[in-house]
Amino acid sequence: MKEINTSFHSGRLIAILTFPGIIVHEWAHKFFCDRANVPVYKTCYFRLGNPTGYVVHGSVNSYRKALIISTAPFIINTSIALLIFLIAIDASPGIITYLLYWLGISVAMHSFPSSGDADSLWSHTKTAWRSNLLALFGFPVVGLMKLAAMLSTLWFDLLYAVGLLVLIAFLSKGDALF
Repeated sequence: MKEINTSFHSGRLIAILTFPGIIVHEWAHKFFCDRANVPVYKTCYFRLGNPTGYVVHGSVNSYRKALIISTAPFIINTSIALLIFLIAIDASPGIITYLLYWLGISVAMHSFPSSGDADSLWSHTKTAWRSNLLALFGFPVVGLMKLAAMLSTLWFDLLYAVGLLVLIAFLSKGDALF
Protein backbone atom coordinates (compact mmCIF):
# COMPACT_ATOMS: atom_id res chain seq x y z
CA MET A 1 0.00 0.00 0.00
CA LYS A 2 1.55 3.29 -1.08
CA GLU A 3 0.49 6.32 0.93
CA ILE A 4 1.44 9.89 0.11
CA ASN A 5 1.96 11.81 3.39
CA THR A 6 1.27 15.41 2.38
CA SER A 7 -1.69 17.73 2.09
CA PHE A 8 -4.54 16.62 -0.17
CA HIS A 9 -3.69 18.81 -3.19
CA SER A 10 0.09 18.49 -3.10
CA GLY A 11 -0.28 14.74 -2.49
CA ARG A 12 -2.36 14.40 -5.64
CA LEU A 13 0.15 16.40 -7.64
CA ILE A 14 3.04 14.28 -6.37
CA ALA A 15 1.07 11.12 -7.17
CA ILE A 16 0.35 12.33 -10.71
CA LEU A 17 3.96 13.39 -11.32
CA THR A 18 5.40 10.15 -9.94
CA PHE A 19 2.72 7.62 -10.95
CA PRO A 20 5.22 5.21 -12.56
CA GLY A 21 6.89 4.75 -9.18
CA ILE A 22 3.57 3.96 -7.50
CA ILE A 23 2.77 1.39 -10.19
CA VAL A 24 6.18 -0.28 -9.78
CA HIS A 25 5.80 -0.20 -5.97
CA GLU A 26 2.50 -2.12 -6.12
CA TRP A 27 3.77 -4.43 -8.87
CA ALA A 28 6.72 -5.32 -6.62
CA HIS A 29 4.37 -6.40 -3.82
CA LYS A 30 2.28 -8.46 -6.24
CA PHE A 31 5.34 -9.98 -7.91
CA PHE A 32 6.69 -11.28 -4.61
CA CYS A 33 3.24 -12.44 -3.48
CA ASP A 34 3.08 -14.51 -6.66
CA ARG A 35 6.60 -15.88 -6.12
CA ALA A 36 5.75 -16.80 -2.51
CA ASN A 37 2.45 -18.46 -3.51
CA VAL A 38 0.47 -15.96 -1.43
CA PRO A 39 -2.95 -15.41 -3.01
CA VAL A 40 -3.67 -11.87 -4.23
CA TYR A 41 -7.32 -10.86 -3.99
CA LYS A 42 -7.19 -7.34 -5.34
CA THR A 43 -4.57 -5.06 -6.85
CA CYS A 44 -4.84 -1.35 -7.52
CA TYR A 45 -1.71 -0.09 -9.23
CA PHE A 46 -2.65 3.59 -9.17
CA ARG A 47 -5.50 5.84 -8.11
CA LEU A 48 -5.94 9.43 -7.00
CA GLY A 49 -6.92 8.56 -3.46
CA ASN A 50 -5.30 7.51 -0.23
CA PRO A 51 -3.68 5.10 -0.55
CA THR A 52 -2.56 5.74 -4.11
CA GLY A 53 -2.23 1.99 -4.71
CA TYR A 54 -2.56 -1.27 -2.84
CA VAL A 55 -2.34 -5.04 -2.99
CA VAL A 56 -4.77 -7.08 -0.91
CA HIS A 57 -3.36 -10.55 -0.33
CA GLY A 58 -4.02 -13.62 1.74
CA SER A 59 -2.28 -14.56 4.94
CA VAL A 60 1.44 -15.19 4.86
CA ASN A 61 2.55 -18.48 6.42
CA SER A 62 6.26 -17.76 6.97
CA TYR A 63 8.36 -14.91 8.24
CA ARG A 64 10.63 -15.02 5.19
CA LYS A 65 7.63 -14.47 2.92
CA ALA A 66 6.34 -11.59 5.08
CA LEU A 67 9.76 -9.93 5.01
CA ILE A 68 10.21 -10.20 1.26
CA ILE A 69 6.67 -9.06 0.42
CA SER A 70 6.91 -6.07 2.77
CA THR A 71 10.33 -4.96 1.52
CA ALA A 72 9.71 -5.78 -2.15
CA PRO A 73 9.34 -2.14 -3.27
CA PHE A 74 12.72 -1.22 -1.81
CA ILE A 75 14.40 -4.06 -3.69
CA ILE A 76 12.54 -3.69 -6.99
CA ASN A 77 12.08 0.09 -7.21
CA THR A 78 15.68 0.79 -6.25
CA SER A 79 16.99 -1.77 -8.77
CA ILE A 80 14.80 -0.48 -11.61
CA ALA A 81 15.67 3.15 -10.82
CA LEU A 82 19.40 2.35 -10.86
CA LEU A 83 19.02 0.63 -14.23
CA ILE A 84 17.07 3.58 -15.67
CA PHE A 85 19.70 6.02 -14.38
CA LEU A 86 22.47 3.95 -15.99
CA ILE A 87 20.66 4.07 -19.32
CA ALA A 88 19.95 7.81 -19.00
CA ILE A 89 23.54 8.69 -18.17
CA ASP A 90 24.82 6.80 -21.23
CA ALA A 91 22.18 8.32 -23.54
CA SER A 92 22.80 11.35 -25.72
CA PRO A 93 21.43 14.53 -24.14
CA GLY A 94 17.90 15.26 -25.25
CA ILE A 95 14.25 14.77 -24.42
CA ILE A 96 14.60 10.99 -24.01
CA THR A 97 17.37 11.46 -21.46
CA TYR A 98 15.27 13.88 -19.42
CA LEU A 99 12.28 11.53 -19.61
CA LEU A 100 14.51 8.72 -18.32
CA TYR A 101 15.71 10.93 -15.44
CA TRP A 102 12.07 11.72 -14.54
CA LEU A 103 11.12 8.04 -14.78
CA GLY A 104 14.08 6.96 -12.64
CA ILE A 105 13.35 9.60 -10.00
CA SER A 106 9.66 8.74 -9.90
CA VAL A 107 10.42 5.03 -9.48
CA ALA A 108 13.11 5.66 -6.84
CA MET A 109 10.86 8.01 -4.87
CA HIS A 110 8.48 5.13 -4.21
CA SER A 111 11.15 2.65 -3.12
CA PHE A 112 10.34 2.82 0.56
CA PRO A 113 7.67 0.51 1.92
CA SER A 114 4.66 2.31 3.37
CA SER A 115 3.63 2.54 7.01
CA GLY A 116 1.07 -0.18 6.26
CA ASP A 117 3.85 -2.42 5.00
CA ALA A 118 5.84 -1.68 8.16
CA ASP A 119 2.81 -2.45 10.36
CA SER A 120 2.29 -5.77 8.61
CA LEU A 121 5.95 -6.74 9.02
CA TRP A 122 5.88 -5.58 12.66
CA SER A 123 2.96 -7.91 13.35
CA HIS A 124 4.86 -10.85 11.87
CA THR A 125 8.09 -9.88 13.63
CA LYS A 126 6.48 -9.68 17.08
CA THR A 127 5.15 -13.22 16.80
CA ALA A 128 8.13 -14.85 15.07
CA TRP A 129 11.24 -13.44 16.73
CA ARG A 130 11.47 -16.10 19.45
CA SER A 131 11.43 -18.99 17.00
CA ASN A 132 12.99 -17.49 13.87
CA LEU A 133 16.40 -15.81 13.89
CA LEU A 134 15.57 -14.01 10.64
CA ALA A 135 12.80 -12.21 12.52
CA LEU A 136 15.42 -10.46 14.67
CA PHE A 137 16.44 -8.70 11.46
CA GLY A 138 12.85 -7.45 11.22
CA PHE A 139 13.09 -5.11 14.22
CA PRO A 140 15.58 -2.68 12.64
CA VAL A 141 13.96 -3.10 9.22
CA VAL A 142 10.58 -2.04 10.60
CA GLY A 143 12.25 0.87 12.39
CA LEU A 144 13.87 2.03 9.16
CA MET A 145 10.58 1.66 7.28
CA LYS A 146 8.78 3.82 9.87
CA LEU A 147 11.60 6.36 9.85
CA ALA A 148 11.51 6.64 6.05
CA ALA A 149 7.72 7.13 6.17
CA MET A 150 8.11 9.95 8.73
CA LEU A 151 10.94 11.57 6.77
CA SER A 152 8.90 11.52 3.55
CA THR A 153 7.16 14.66 4.85
CA LEU A 154 10.61 16.28 4.61
CA TRP A 155 11.12 15.04 1.02
CA PHE A 156 13.45 12.21 2.07
CA ASP A 157 12.08 10.05 -0.77
CA LEU A 158 13.08 12.72 -3.30
CA LEU A 159 16.50 13.09 -1.68
CA TYR A 160 16.93 9.31 -1.89
CA ALA A 161 16.04 9.35 -5.61
CA VAL A 162 18.41 12.21 -6.41
CA GLY A 163 21.08 10.54 -4.27
CA LEU A 164 20.79 7.35 -6.34
CA LEU A 165 21.09 9.38 -9.54
CA VAL A 166 24.17 11.23 -8.29
CA LEU A 167 25.71 7.96 -7.08
CA ILE A 168 25.23 6.30 -10.48
CA ALA A 169 26.53 9.38 -12.29
CA PHE A 170 29.61 9.46 -10.07
CA LEU A 171 30.27 5.73 -10.41
CA SER A 172 29.74 5.60 -14.15
CA LYS A 173 31.38 8.78 -15.40
CA GLY A 174 32.28 10.96 -12.46
CA ASP A 175 30.82 14.17 -13.85
CA ALA A 176 27.96 12.96 -16.11
CA LEU A 177 25.41 15.31 -14.61
CA PHE A 178 27.53 18.42 -14.33
